[in-house]
Amino acid sequence: MRLNEISYDGARPIDSYGPGFFRIDGALFEGAAIVTARGVASWGGLTDAQTLLALAGEVDVIFVGVGASVGRLPAELRQALEEVGLGVEAMDTPAACRTYNVLLSEGRRIAAALIPV
Repeated sequence: MRLNEISYDGARPIDSYGPGFFRIDGALFEGAAIVTARGVASWGGLTDAQTLLALAGEVDVIFVGVGASVGRLPAELRQALEEVGLGVEAMDTPAACRTYNVLLSEGRRIAAALIPV
């Protein structure tokens, strides 16, 4: 088996997560968060569309981790994001973290909006 070291070229990967927290690029972050290649910020959850809409032009897709199990995004939120050209995928938070890291390592223009498990 051949192992390859992953390089994030200065971007911020999600190292781990747990009840109420995330470890992002070595730093502990509590509560809901938005993670992009250039940083992490607090997020107000599924009712905070403005923070996500501000990513238009910076990212192409936002992976929304809705918690421990898969849930649906509010239709109004999905529509608002798609209207400004942002792709959006809802999934459980663990899957959103993994997907974000894989695509981040490929240099993709992505973000993760995460609700803690």
